[in-house]
Amino acid sequence: MNALEEALGIRLLNRTTRSVFPTEAGQRLLERLAPALGDIRLAIAEVDELRDSPSGTLRINAPAPAVDHFLCPLVFDFMDAYQEVKIEIISDAAVIDIVEQGFDAGVRFGKQLAQDMIALPLGPALRYAIVASPDYIGRWGQPQTPQELVDHDCIRRRFPGGTLVTWQFDEAGEEIEVTPTGRLTVSSAHNELQAALAGRGIAHVLDDYAKPHIQTGRMVELLLDWSHTLQHWFLYYPSRRLPSAAMRAFLDYMRNYDWQART
Repeated sequence: MNALEEALGIRLLNRTTRSVFPTEAGQRLLERLAPALGDIRLAIAEVDELRDSPSGTLRINAPAPAVDHFLCPLVFDFMDAYQEVKIEIISDAAVIDIVEQGFDAGVRFGKQLAQDMIALPLGPALRYAIVASPDYIGRWGQPQTPQELVDHDCIRRRFPGGTLVTWQFDEAGEEIEVTPTGRLTVSSAHNELQAALAGRGIAHVLDDYAKPHIQTGRMVELLLDWSHTLQHWFLYYPSRRLPSAAMRAFLDYMRNYDWQART
């Protein structure tokens, strides 16, 4: 890039100690070169298909719960089948532009996806569990309806953007939303679960997190009759970019993956 700037006699990038971003001239050049760069990517992808087996690096951005319970098991098995492919997983709950951030794919719920993305279901439907430790229940009792949660110490969780997570319930086909109240607020499901295990209150976590502790008796599931089921996660990638051979192999592997065998 320095050589190109010297040849043109104009600065194309503004550089600081923390970031690099294009100047006005650099942005104009990038926009004019975009079709050519697309042709270059297409040519590379076509040559990549001639390999005996896919190779390269896939970068995937996903929220921690999706990484913990779905993406990691899938990726571990995929890497056994395609040993020349490297995968980088970044755990992030914020909604980002995966193209701008240099990711091949992302994982989010359907309502968070941009319209120019191709999305595939990742794993089965999700279910949230309301849980507390036997110690908490022994001291404070357990709610019999979602409305009674206002009388309990709930462990609240805040999204990266600052919004508090609300708790959804189903009652005779009608959705009920509760804003939890409590003394402790955390930013991750792991910490919410940790606090519940310590008897600090009632937690609202995906049942994949709670299931092992319910089975050992360290936790009790509450309000099971009001349990709320969500749609599954989606893995998505840009519709305008031709997937690499490694990405196509990953997508094919995911489509045929036996999720039941992992549960």
